[in-house]
Amino acid sequence: MADFVFLLKNVLVVSLAMNMGLIWKISYDDDETPTFKWGGLQQKLHIHGYSFNGDKENIVEDEEEEAHVSKRSKLQATTSSRLAPDVWEIQSLVINLDHGDPTMYESFWKQRAEETTVMTSSWQHISYFSDVNNVCWFMEPGLVSAITRLHKVVGNAVTEGRHIVVGTGSSQLYQAALYALSPPNGSSPMNVVSAAPFYSSYPLMTDYLKSGLHKWAGDAYEFNNEEPYIELVTSPNNPDGFTRQEVVKGDKGILIHDLAYYWPQYTPILLPADYDIMLFTVSKSTGHAGSRIGWALVKDREIAKKMTTFIEINTIGVSKDSQIRAAKILQAVSDSCDHENQKEEESFFDYSFKLMAERWKKLREAVNKTELFSLPSFPQETCSFSGRTFGQLPAFAWLKCEGEVDDCESFLRLHNIVTRGGKHFGASMKYVRISMLSRDYEFKLLTERLPAMNK
Repeated sequence: MADFVFLLKNVLVVSLAMNMGLIWKISYDDDETPTFKWGGLQQKLHIHGYSFNGDKENIVEDEEEEAHVSKRSKLQATTSSRLAPDVWEIQSLVINLDHGDPTMYESFWKQRAEETTVMTSSWQHISYFSDVNNVCWFMEPGLVSAITRLHKVVGNAVTEGRHIVVGTGSSQLYQAALYALSPPNGSSPMNVVSAAPFYSSYPLMTDYLKSGLHKWAGDAYEFNNEEPYIELVTSPNNPDGFTRQEVVKGDKGILIHDLAYYWPQYTPILLPADYDIMLFTVSKSTGHAGSRIGWALVKDREIAKKMTTFIEINTIGVSKDSQIRAAKILQAVSDSCDHENQKEEESFFDYSFKLMAERWKKLREAVNKTELFSLPSFPQETCSFSGRTFGQLPAFAWLKCEGEVDDCESFLRLHNIVTRGGKHFGASMKYVRISMLSRDYEFKLLTERLPAMNK
């Protein structure tokens, strides 16, 4: 028994000595000792010219653009205080550019935090109802006013004679429009089409509930049926950025215009859009994707009522807190564009246009340094809002792998760049969609990696 106690004491002494040595090593690490602190990696990246707009948890995130994001887009690099970040090479960090999370706008809104902060009391916004005299009875009057004013300031959409319907992002409004436009007692589901490359969410959202009201019928260029149809016109288009018009010219069609990117940081504003159903969202207009607010401008009162009914059944309205926050932000954008009241700070659209223009310049420079990739070219047009003459500056880059690379998504994944492949948009796998709206350090890594790649 005495021998056992003696042995146990020796084991404890050795264990204590080893733990003390480890603690000393962590506490007095030098350049050759892996550090367990976030500051080491942050400092290293800063030395290499990378800036950080968010907290340390934001270096690589698993953020979703919409609920449909596929499993393959969830590949991520995890930063943990339990790991030793100094052993990582900067180029081994995974950049997830699969989704269009608009984090590039963070720095602008941080500078205007005080004027755009909304404070509400616990007793406010208890009721379901906002304005019972409005077709969209759960829509806050302040948001109606902010939306109407912003469209008038920018000149990108007609609001006179329209009913405004608010939704939980434009995705819900899209589904509400399909519900409103599909005959309830049709002999077969309503065909839904869009010209390829089309937004990858359209097929998923159209068929998700396997509704008998409507079905995804594919590429509008290939739709030749004499049956009734709904055509989705996204302009500027997601993913390729081009201005779009309807493709199917049949007399049995109904159009939905998705104008999420028809704002002056992405495209020249030529005329106020004047269509029967127009969809917009704060996620791409101001960058506030997390607020989940979108709106539709609808000419026909009965269609607006049916869309409202869908949202009423689906979610019993839309969060008033989000609406009030969105109204505050949209008013701030309009204020920043009001030259009479404008302070020395640049307007939101001036800031975001310059940022997009600079990013596109750097991306084209990076692509031009290699023969592996190509990007689309856009015609120059004069914007009625800003007076600038420029080509499209899309929120996504429609990148093509040239030569022998047939699967561009897989090729870029080998270089730790996660994108969304062309097959999800009804196009060739030689194409990928890359978000241009990420944080600065991610975009910088992208423009450094592309020219350095080999087949």
